[in-house]
Amino acid sequence: MILKEGQCPGLTAEVIQALRTQNIRTVVDLVTADAEELSCKCSLSYKTLVAINRVLLAQYASFPINGADLYDELLSSTAILSTGNESLDKLLDSGLYTGEVTELIGSPGSGKTQVCLGVAANVACELKRNVVYIDSTGGLSASRLLEIVKSKVSTAEQQLDALRRIYVTEVFDIFSMLKVLQTLRTGGFPESPSGSSSLKAVIVDSVRAVLLPVIGGNQIEGM
Repeated sequence: MILKEGQCPGLTAEVIQALRTQNIRTVVDLVTADAEELSCKCSLSYKTLVAINRVLLAQYASFPINGADLYDELLSSTAILSTGNESLDKLLDSGLYTGEVTELIGSPGSGKTQVCLGVAANVACELKRNVVYIDSTGGLSASRLLEIVKSKVSTAEQQLDALRRIYVTEVFDIFSMLKVLQTLRTGGFPESPSGSSSLKAVIVDSVRAVLLPVIGGNQIEGM
């Protein structure tokens, strides 16, 4: 970061010019230099240099954090979501981690959508949290989703509550999908009964369907 006039109080054009005579041109140059020695060489007030350094450090430096505090923060902000399939959870090291993107790759009919439906149902039934299911292929089966929900909760009222937590939206191009994601990023869907604050998972089925028309060709790697 180059030193500029007005970057902080006391950093005037005259001060910057004086610093440049000693080849001090960036914030790093200034905060790592010996303030007392620099004040003598540049004929600048020692107190002024110290004050400038403190302001620059407050603006641009990262502050250390206790490792235990950082770990506690991680635990409070991270959750592991079960997929509803014990074997798959084991493969994923206990399940899906919030804050991460998990991609499923497989040939048509290999069960990717079934896994997505299972995750959605499990989050809605077990965690009682909202899920946004972005369907880009029109392949979501409401009857199949209901079957999975019924296998997890018994009463009709519980099943209805779970289904209400699964917000399904259809998109058929990349721009529509990005619009949905941006809506979620800025506050979620107001139609959602519980609000976006309890949104726990966003499922896209599938990314390939909306990306392939944009990138063209027969490239399917990573889809």
